[in-house]
Amino acid sequence: MSYSPIVQQHIEGWNNAPIAFGPLVRGEPGSWPEARQNYLKALAVHPTPDGVTIEEIDMGGIPATVVAPEVVQDGRILLYLHGGGYVVGSPAGYHGLAGHYAKLLRAKVYMPDYRLAPEHPFPAAIDDSLASYQWLLDQGYPAERIAFSGDSAGGAMVVTVMVAARDAGLPLPVAGVALSPWTNLEHTGSSMLTRDGVDPTVTLEGLNLLAKAFLNEALKNDPDASPVFADVRGLPPILIHIGEREVMLSDAMRLAVHLAENRVRVSLDVWPDMSHVWHMFAAVPPEGMQALKDAAYFLEREWRNS
Repeated sequence: MSYSPIVQQHIEGWNNAPIAFGPLVRGEPGSWPEARQNYLKALAVHPTPDGVTIEEIDMGGIPATVVAPEVVQDGRILLYLHGGGYVVGSPAGYHGLAGHYAKLLRAKVYMPDYRLAPEHPFPAAIDDSLASYQWLLDQGYPAERIAFSGDSAGGAMVVTVMVAARDAGLPLPVAGVALSPWTNLEHTGSSMLTRDGVDPTVTLEGLNLLAKAFLNEALKNDPDASPVFADVRGLPPILIHIGEREVMLSDAMRLAVHLAENRVRVSLDVWPDMSHVWHMFAAVPPEGMQALKDAAYFLEREWRNS
């Protein structure tokens, strides 16, 4: 598939920004704040849609951003966990995606700015995301009006944070949507080889470096790092989106099978020709908005039936 010039330009910017991560992970001189700022600039090119407001808040000690549409239906809330391999990214780069989500769902989108590795390695990001969900519950928001979504590392945390919430005795959200989830840090899926070089934004070498920075000597198959190994029994319905060109394809499919075998209702959508988190491009190629509409329809149905 050939992308439009503007999408290709955005992909190239997204690819160029993480070049500095490799030397930093290997302990070479450099600046994590500068590398993260450059990555954020690459994400911020995605425009924020009209008709939403953006507010910085504190979720019980976790800085966060709320993106709200003009009309919120039935007190709906989406907890969105951003991607970035657990080492980069922030809500500031997701105003566009969250804005589209907010309008489609007629829901407030809460995005915690969780701590990042290597300064705050595993399981800091998971702990902060769970604390953000706990904060929502503490404000009196009923769990059945809350849904989860996230992309890449955040897509994996859709499942991981649900498991942590269940284990902590918290009521679970109504449903979750995992966009291009990074589900297995062992990287044993066949697509890690067959799609390496085909996926225009993610490589096996890059994922290995990110995993090293995040894990800090923890095991790659720790179920809190790789949800394909987690005890997922009792989780609410989950939708997984994955692009056919992604190196993460096989492991996302493995997660879907793992959920199904543990009696979790799961829907797996594999989108031909799509690459990692194509949803970010919702304002440009039709597939980006189509995918977000598909995710919104899934969550809408679960809210309607709750």
